[in-house]
Parts: sequence; structure tokens; C-alpha cells
Amino acid sequence: MMKSLVNTGRKRKFAALPHKVLISLAALFAIGVIYGNLFVISDPLIIGILFLSALFSMLFLVVGATTNARDKPTIIDWVLSVLSLATGAFFLVNASVISSRITLLEELTPAQLFFGSSLLFLSLEATRRTTGAGLTIVVLGFMAYNLFGHLLPPPFGHGVIEYTYLLDALIFTTDGVFGVPIQVVASYVFLFVLFGTLLSFAGGGDFFFNLAASLTGKSPGGPAKVAVISSGMYGTISGSPVSDVVATGSITIPIMKRLGYSSRFAGAVEVAASTGGSAMPPIMGSAAFILAEYTGFSYREVVYAAIIPAILYYLGVFSQVHLRAVKRDLRSYPDDVPTLKATVINGWMFIVPIAVIILALSLGYSPTMTAGLGAASVVIAAACSVRTRMSVWRVIEGLGETTLRILPVAGACAAAGLVIGGLSMTGLGMKAANVIMTISGADPVITLMISAVVTIILGLGMPTPSAYILAAVLVGPALSKLGYPLLESHMFLLYYAILSALTPPIAVAALAAAAIAEEDPFKIAFDAVKLASVGFLLPFVFIWNPAIIGSGSSLEIGLVVIGGVIGTISLAAAIEGYMNGTLSRLMRSLFICVAVGSVAPYMLVSLGAIVVGGALLARNYFSTSPTSAKEVKDQKVSGA
Repeated sequence: MMKSLVNTGRKRKFAALPHKVLISLAALFAIGVIYGNLFVISDPLIIGILFLSALFSMLFLVVGATTNARDKPTIIDWVLSVLSLATGAFFLVNASVISSRITLLEELTPAQLFFGSSLLFLSLEATRRTTGAGLTIVVLGFMAYNLFGHLLPPPFGHGVIEYTYLLDALIFTTDGVFGVPIQVVASYVFLFVLFGTLLSFAGGGDFFFNLAASLTGKSPGGPAKVAVISSGMYGTISGSPVSDVVATGSITIPIMKRLGYSSRFAGAVEVAASTGGSAMPPIMGSAAFILAEYTGFSYREVVYAAIIPAILYYLGVFSQVHLRAVKRDLRSYPDDVPTLKATVINGWMFIVPIAVIILALSLGYSPTMTAGLGAASVVIAAACSVRTRMSVWRVIEGLGETTLRILPVAGACAAAGLVIGGLSMTGLGMKAANVIMTISGADPVITLMISAVVTIILGLGMPTPSAYILAAVLVGPALSKLGYPLLESHMFLLYYAILSALTPPIAVAALAAAAIAEEDPFKIAFDAVKLASVGFLLPFVFIWNPAIIGSGSSLEIGLVVIGGVIGTISLAAAIEGYMNGTLSRLMRSLFICVAVGSVAPYMLVSLGAIVVGGALLARNYFSTSPTSAKEVKDQKVSGA
């Protein structure tokens, strides 16, 4: 069970406590979060205080201070753990006083100054332990700007901000460490992670894998297609590209390599497929919950907006995998692939929780209640079969595992809250927007391109929630100045924040896959970018033709769906240079034109591109002679 825990980048010190004691304490924390969210607490400040202090007290005993930390907590770890509890107790006892005080006008008392500074330090140390030095340095950089930015010349300079003022804004309001990111993690994200953990513990991961294998395992490139489908299904409940790569890639990558696929291609398929899981409804990733809370849209609206793009993303990856498999004669699965009938008969109960989630969202239940109903339905559905039934201890393990999985997410979101709180004091977001607008000359296309690049850079090595939050604060105002609608703009930023997980030079998802595939992570990342090409183009369509995220009439949405499918397959053919035979440069150029025109906001242009694209696809699929055996052999020599 310990091997299933999410890697935080630090050595975990589980030897410090007996396994059952650790899991029991973590499960007790989870029960408190569930009870508080569903039945008791409504004050966001109280939720944040209780959640963060209790989580930090466990974090410092579980996650080592260094990568080579000893098996047992040091005295410093214990001091930090006790300090976390003491800080939480102080804030809880004084919550009414803190919530009623006037920020920046009433001076902090000595006790408030001590415990506020303690919480600030604990948040930074928790971020360093769970996410590494990268995000910690970014947070410290923004804090330095807050404290010393008055020394900079215009336009980046600002008024003098004393430490006590900064501490007041970051710690004693819901705009800082207790702001939107940590509130979202404490409520929506925690419960949805619980849903995914329980589903996995009951055997849902095996069901999704078998379902994907039964659907595509026998077709050309079957193992790669199974990786695409299973990673997408698993990713929507995990919400983390790295976790998805580790969980599903540990199965799919070795199978692909054993059947003759190159390590580079096997890793790239898994990375591209796993990264898209954070954008796949109905659950998506934690960044989507933050987007909903930050923009004011309901989570249901965000889910509906994400459906068509997510399907097109996976259609693009799947199409490229299929074309490359046919072109290079990649092998399918052996004969032991389960049948669809047997898979559904043995695992039908795992469809029920997903259906409950979808139904609850459709009926307008809050994300918190939706996740709670989903988690409960997992336990009930699993009890319908002796093979999947979970014992009481197994459920307790699921609760404990959820707490341990949420540690790195909470650390990242606490850091993001510090950044947001600091930026709100200096107005750096609007200053950054002005710089972007100046560089682009207020040209819409150039502004979007700069925004995409900046978001990807902000996300290099960062957890997706942190990447999105930084982009929303620094880049979002530039898109707003151009008059782009709020949802389309933030979906644009969300996609590039997600895609930063597979983008070189860091590509954290590729790093995870490289360890399994035993291949250079840079090679995997570059191939993954190629497979995920449609994902890098979709955000521009959000702005260009908002019907793709459901903003438009039924006719407009229907047309963009058809155009999206034709355009995605055309783009895949152009990138792979193959459609039942090698394509000429002219044909590839025509397919690229079709891919662009089919999702144009102009109906006549879109209809024309759809007709031309459909004709070209049909002509090349049915009329072109298949690649010769010699071509296949020559291509296979270069590796898949």
C-alpha cells in the first residue's frame, strides 16, 4: 500500500510511526474534514485554519526535511509539528477576533505577530518539503518584491510595505494563506481525492484498464491505445499528470516495451495521455476547482465547458497513436485481453460511482456534496460483489491514504495563497498585463501567444494549481484588457498550465515516465508534445470560437463538434504524414488548412472546411495504397 502513495519529491519517513497508527491518525483527520465540510463548518476562515494546521502537524512528521532524511523525525520535525498544532489552536480560539478586526488599521498584538510569523514560516517550509525548492523560491521572490519593490523604478515600483503590513494581509485575511486555493483544497479537492482513492482501492483502476484493453487491445497499436484510454479515465479521478503516469504508466509502459515499442514512444504516449486527465470531466484536477472559485462560475459550468475540448484532445492523441501504429506495424496485445462482456460483468459496479458524480452535478448539487455522494457510492457499489467489497480497515486505509496524497497539493496551494495575497497589495498583476500589452502592441494574436508562453514558463516544474494561479493573477488581466470573456480566458490559461507538465525543458510528467521507461526525459517530452499537438491549439479555439466550450446556440455547438472532429483527425494525419499511406507535402498542407478552417467562427468557412476535410480523409483512407512492407520495415528500423 505504501508504494501507491504520491511521490512528493522527499523521502517519506513512515518508519517513524507504526503503519496502522499512521493510517489511523490520517484517517481521523480525513473524517474530521468530511464531517466539517458536509455537516458543520461554513466559515471559510475556520475551515482553512483547522485544515492547514492539522495537516502541517502531520506533514512535518511524514515528509523528510531533505531527500536523504533519516527514517525517524528529528527533534526539529517534532517542534514544527507541535508548533503547527499550537498555531492552529491560537487561530481557532481567536477566530472571532481575527475575522472582525480591520486589516492594516489595527496593529497586530505580540501574540498575533508571533503566531502569524510562525504560520508564514511553516507554510514556506511545508512548500519546500512537498514541492521542492522551485516553488519556494518563486514565493520568496514575490515576498521580496512586496518588501523591497519600493526601491524599483516605475512601472514596477510600489509604495513602502512594512513586514507587519505584509503579514497582516497574508495571514490574517482570507486573501492570503487562507485564501481561495487552500479553501478549495480543504473542501472540494479533498473529497474528490477521497472519491478517487476509494475507487482505486476497490479495484476501479483495474476495471478501467481492462475496459480500455477490451475496447482497443486487439487493434493496431493496442497497448498504446489502452494507455491513452485508461490514463484518461484514471486521470479524471486523480487530477495529477505525475500521479497518473506513475499509477498507469507502471503497467502500460513495460507492456509496450515488451511488445517492441521504443522506450521513447511508450513514455511519450503515457505522458500525453496522463497530462490530459487534468482537463477530463467529470472530475478534472484541483486547478479546475480553483478556476471555478476564482472566476465565480459554478463547477458544473466549468465541467460543461471542458467536455468538448477534452474529447478532442484525446481524439487527437488517439488518432496519432493509431496512424503511427498502422504506419509502423506496431503490435497489438496478446490473446489474453479480456472481453468487453466479461469486463462489464465483473466491474459494472465501478460505473455506478461515476454515474452518481455526473447525475449529482447535473442536478446542481455543490461540488462538496457531489464528491461526498460519489465517495459513499463507491463503498456501497463495491459491497455488491464479494471480490470488490472493502472491509472496515480497507476503508480506513482509503481515508488515511487520501490525507497523505493531499499533502503536496496543500503545500502548493498554501504557497499560491501567499503569492496572491502579496500581489493584491502591489497591483503587480495589472503592471504585468501592461507590459504584455506593450510588448504585443495590443495585437490579439500576439498577446495570446505571449500569454501561452508565459503560462507554460510559469508552470515549468510547478504543480498545475500553482501554475494556473500564477497565470490567472499575472496574465489574466492582459486577456481581460482585450475584452475576452472571463471563462474563455481562464480556460485558455488552465490548458497551458496543464500542458506545462509535459513541456520541455522540465516536463515533470516526462521525468516520471523516464524512470519507468528508462529513457531520456527530454526525448520523451518532445515526443509527448508532438502527440499532444491538438492540446496546444485548442486554447486558441476557446477564444476564436467559444462554441467549443458551449458558449453558443445548439447549431453553433453542433457545427464546432463536427468541425473539431474533422479538424483533429486532419491535424493528426498532417503531423504523422500518413493516412493509409505516406502523405505528400501538399496533402499535409491541405490537412493543416482543414484543421484550422473547420473550427472557424464563420459558418461558411467552417462548413467548407468540413466538406473538404471529409472528402480528403475519405479519399486518402479508401483510395491510397497501403504502405509497402519494405517501407514498414525501413520505418521500424528507426524505432517507434
